[in-house]
Amino acid sequence: MPDQVENLLSLLDLEPIEVNLFRGESPADSWQRVFGGQVIGQALMAAQRTVEDDRHCHSLHAYFIRPGDPKVPIVYEVDRSRDGRSFTTRRVIAIQHGKQIFNMAASFHAFEEGFDHQFPMPDVLGPDDLPSELDMRAAVVDRVPKSMRDRFLRPRPIEQRFVEPPSYFDAEKREPVSHVWFRAVSPIGDDVAQHQCVLAYMSDMTLLDTCIMPHGVSWMDGKVQSASLDHAMWFHRSFKADEWLLYAQDAPSASFARGFNRGNIFTQDGVLVASVTQEGLIRPTGR
Repeated sequence: MPDQVENLLSLLDLEPIEVNLFRGESPADSWQRVFGGQVIGQALMAAQRTVEDDRHCHSLHAYFIRPGDPKVPIVYEVDRSRDGRSFTTRRVIAIQHGKQIFNMAASFHAFEEGFDHQFPMPDVLGPDDLPSELDMRAAVVDRVPKSMRDRFLRPRPIEQRFVEPPSYFDAEKREPVSHVWFRAVSPIGDDVAQHQCVLAYMSDMTLLDTCIMPHGVSWMDGKVQSASLDHAMWFHRSFKADEWLLYAQDAPSASFARGFNRGNIFTQDGVLVASVTQEGLIRPTGR
């Protein structure tokens, strides 16, 4: 297992410090604030640790309240809201410096048979027909400030391949629609909870990008201040986060310095496995 994926799984493997209390760390190379997908994945793992093994998350709803400080641990406090015959409900609060930085409600359900239908997967190029993200970054690295180049090209635990090439610089206005293939770069194992937590981590990587596409700006040009505000996710069917998944994203609305984004996640053979929504801050900086 490459070090990147091992490090990601270690990141999600929280330390129990008391009943219903867990401690999570951040990577040493974090920027000024903690990556939102990390907090979602860790909070989901904290909740899962208090749930019976045969029940798995079917939905989560979360709010980002304050920026996370990557220099200090995050404490996750789990409230065991209900253990029902069919569903288990948990609330999780993430705490740093004595204050909430994030909270989440999650519901868990044992697999059972029922009605089944889904939207079809979009007809797009497959991952084998697209360049790697690392190759795309290498092609523009000369335009990145020298102090940021190592981070820009660093190995990542998640591999991404973009159907519509991202605009790192000189962004042009385009429709708020994006399709990205992604997967963990090496096998994870068979633990359903780990795959769900890794997918939760992955789901925050590109979704907010979609709502700025119609406005001709990018994160690299300094013209927009951005932050995730909330995040909701539904797990529909079984999947493997270490196999190619298509993230079909769109952004129906942007207003009042906020952008609303949606995503459906499909396996390579067209099975809809998860759906995501997110609202984010996209404040023009006036540069």
